[in-house]
Amino acid sequence: MRVKITAFCGTVAVVASLFVTGAAAQVQDAVPEDTAATVDNPYFPLEPGSSRRYEGEETDPSTGETTELLVHEHISPVTQEIAGVDVTVLKVREYDDGQLTETTSDYHAQGADGTVYYLSEHVNMYEEGQLVSNDGTWIAGEDANRAGEFMPAEPAVGQRFAQEQAPGVAQDISTVVAIDLTMETPVGTFSGCIKTQDLDPLGQSIEHKYYCPEVGLVREENADGSLELVSTLGG
Repeated sequence: MRVKITAFCGTVAVVASLFVTGAAAQVQDAVPEDTAATVDNPYFPLEPGSSRRYEGEETDPSTGETTELLVHEHISPVTQEIAGVDVTVLKVREYDDGQLTETTSDYHAQGADGTVYYLSEHVNMYEEGQLVSNDGTWIAGEDANRAGEFMPAEPAVGQRFAQEQAPGVAQDISTVVAIDLTMETPVGTFSGCIKTQDLDPLGQSIEHKYYCPEVGLVREENADGSLELVSTLGG
């Protein structure tokens, strides 16, 4: 069986075709069956061509210095293929005090029941405008990496799910800790929102995120600062 895989080497995406039975089986098992690129889960909608802007600040606990944070998100109108399935690409650019520090391409698909899966992340890290690493990059189907469950179809308090399953690279775990919240944001007031607690066991950090129906992520908080949605642009 011919299975298409995307592997990342530096900043170049290389497409390889595998004909080895064992390797093909590994890819097939890495993602759930019956997924599609369309992601319309109300708590994490990815409308092709749309964009979002987040702003906030973070304080360095050791120095007390405050950094202004800016994040741009854009959902590509062009789908791609990861581990044999079509995915939607969420492109993210992060800035600290106006300087680009990180870009990521996040690859998502949705199951027939509405569950959103996370199949890959391609990371570029920058210092003083120069690309310095791709640390954190992973793809379902390579090595022991598997698709993570990014957002349940029907979030309920106590649900715990592995958003990233790339051993030693990315292993974030999310837990739904509250539902039916009302959130006031710069883009409006939303009801029926949920709150998650996200644990990064590798970086030993915890953050909380708030998602609202038909909007998606509206706020992030951690021990050092926060980030919130300030504008949206439809597709």
